[in-house]
Amino acid sequence: MTDASTDAPSATARGRRLHGRRKGHALKPRAERLVAEVLPRLAVPAEGPLDSVSLFGAPRPLALEVGFGKGEHLAFQAARAPEVGFIGCEPYLNGVAGLLSHVEDRGLSNVRVHMGDALDVLERLAPASLVAVYLLHPDPWPKARHAKRRFVNPEPLDAVSRALAPGGLFRVATDHPVHLRHVLIEMQKRRDFLWTAEQPEDWEAVKDDWPDTRFARKARALGHAVWRLEYRRT
Repeated sequence: MTDASTDAPSATARGRRLHGRRKGHALKPRAERLVAEVLPRLAVPAEGPLDSVSLFGAPRPLALEVGFGKGEHLAFQAARAPEVGFIGCEPYLNGVAGLLSHVEDRGLSNVRVHMGDALDVLERLAPASLVAVYLLHPDPWPKARHAKRRFVNPEPLDAVSRALAPGGLFRVATDHPVHLRHVLIEMQKRRDFLWTAEQPEDWEAVKDDWPDTRFARKARALGHAVWRLEYRRT
């Protein structure tokens, strides 16, 4: 999740608008070095079709995280599944620097980074090329007039559906009841996703392969429930 969403929106290449900060506090020297030296090597190509060969040089399963915050969840998944190529999409420069720190510290070779709108990557990926898409604690945009800014809406969901392979997972986490309700309503309309929950406890259970992020820990510290929704591409 991007840390804040109070600055003026910025335009993407296709005319969509990214709402949120692109940069926060000044980067520390190590972060500046990572952005200057490591990011160009890991950056997703700016144009053209995308697949595992163009991104990693060889066929392999792919997964994508929308708005990875400081990158701790993406780095966890990448370390846990080195055979999978992970694509992180995040417009916030300081968050990108955080992920690059994890990549360097853990010696991860299966991560690629797009500093921008996840839709720009999803729409260029080969169909059915992803095994998982993660959307963890995005800005809930709680006001009704901002509902169209939420990622869980028809156009982004169509892009996720196209890119996910049959059986692939779409995981959403939130601690905001308005956003939870919106996600449940929008996903209920879909015929291309199956909700995997079998009992109420599945909404809040912390799985070994789905640890709390710092946003989840912060929410719990404030006494908020954290809901985890998992959908399977039919």
